[in-house]
Amino acid sequence: MKVVAKFGTESAGLIDKPDPVAKGEFVVVKIHSAPMCTEYKGFKSEHTGDSFGHEAAGEVVEIAQEGTVKVGDRVVVMPHYPCGKCHLCLTGEYAHCPDDNKILHVTEQTGVTATFAQYILKQDWLLVPIPDGISYDHAGMACCGLGSTSNAMRLMNVNAFDTVLITGMGPIGLGGVINAVYRGARVIAVESHPYRADLAKKLGAAAVVNPQDEDVADQIQDLTDGKGVDKGVECSAASPAVRLLIDVTRPKGHIALIGGIGDVEIQGSSIINKGLILHGTRHYNLADTPAMMRMIAEVKDPLDTFITHTFPMRQIQEAWALQCTHDCGKVVLDAWA
Repeated sequence: MKVVAKFGTESAGLIDKPDPVAKGEFVVVKIHSAPMCTEYKGFKSEHTGDSFGHEAAGEVVEIAQEGTVKVGDRVVVMPHYPCGKCHLCLTGEYAHCPDDNKILHVTEQTGVTATFAQYILKQDWLLVPIPDGISYDHAGMACCGLGSTSNAMRLMNVNAFDTVLITGMGPIGLGGVINAVYRGARVIAVESHPYRADLAKKLGAAAVVNPQDEDVADQIQDLTDGKGVDKGVECSAASPAVRLLIDVTRPKGHIALIGGIGDVEIQGSSIINKGLILHGTRHYNLADTPAMMRMIAEVKDPLDTFITHTFPMRQIQEAWALQCTHDCGKVVLDAWA
């Protein structure tokens, strides 16, 4: 099979690897759509590698035993390789499994876990059925495109009475706009890049503020009649965004942290005195997959706006170069074009 490889600084292409073979609960999926996430951040480094991507939608083409899927099924390939046996996995919170990836030794295969490839090996219970009428590209948004922020919305019970502040209009933040608008909330987006600020508005954000403005907190207070936002979602991975969220979220409000932020210096009293509730989240519970697929079926137009570019996988170098400019929303690879 063909897979993406990085050869050095701003140099990438395709190489050949053996096709995966089904074994036990691990089945082979032919990848039809591979949404791109943050892999581009290493494009300008000297690092090399040939295992990229963790989001996909495709077709089951080989199974080793009867299980939850059959050959021909259209499925979303969920991220991670959890153990499937611990309490977190058994309750659907597989994304927090402490033994992630350790199960791979049972397959006796290597190089078969990346989604920037033509095939992938995956546990059958991590394959979500795609309902009729939903395309592979749209279904793939059930991974990071919509998945991370959908769980944040659920944890905070975002609804039509809420004003939600979302910091960072990268693909995860833009997906957050779709999720919040779908729930009826009013969205204020925080973004400095013109392309992504404009895209946030197209997806339904009521307002976009620039985090580089000295009075950004005052702007948000003005947009909420001085009350502050009800809920906040951090998707920028920028430490100052956490400080901003704490400052502008109303008393007893909720804040969800998704972006991979580093150390943040805050005063505990700023959280305690306002009674803020903080949530850390990576992905949604497997029990929520039916609701996710229902939403995807209902937001086809926003998803078409969200997915701004599709590249043949052989053009990985161009795709990563585009992502580095930030002049894009969600970008998708086609392994067979």
